[in-house]
Amino acid sequence: MNIVDSSGWIEYFTERQNAGFFAPPIQNTARLLVPTICVYEVFKRLLVERNEDSALLAVGFMTHGQEVELTRKIAINAAQISRELKLAMADSIILATARLHNAVLWTQDDHFKDLDGVKYIGKK
Repeated sequence: MNIVDSSGWIEYFTERQNAGFFAPPIQNTARLLVPTICVYEVFKRLLVERNEDSALLAVGFMTHGQEVELTRKIAINAAQISRELKLAMADSIILATARLHNAVLWTQDDHFKDLDGVKYIGKK
């Protein structure tokens, strides 16, 4: 299974330089998990950078993957991860979700760079 973090989704939807890196996991919807926190972050960012129609289209596309809601177990694991790795709330939730589902986390965020189970590409 795969999880693409919010920056990867935004990269893909805005067709920036790393969009091709994120295309394979995004387009393989049968193996794609989408944490609800990613839906929030992507919608918010595209709402600001583009417009509401673009943001809604992106969120609609994200529903082709399997949505993963924030559960108590994910929340507790995320809090522990946040403390251990000094990650922000959303990043901790995304990583906890990936670990709980044995999914590969695809990202371009530096703080995930050297973690097990992460496919990383530097921002260009």
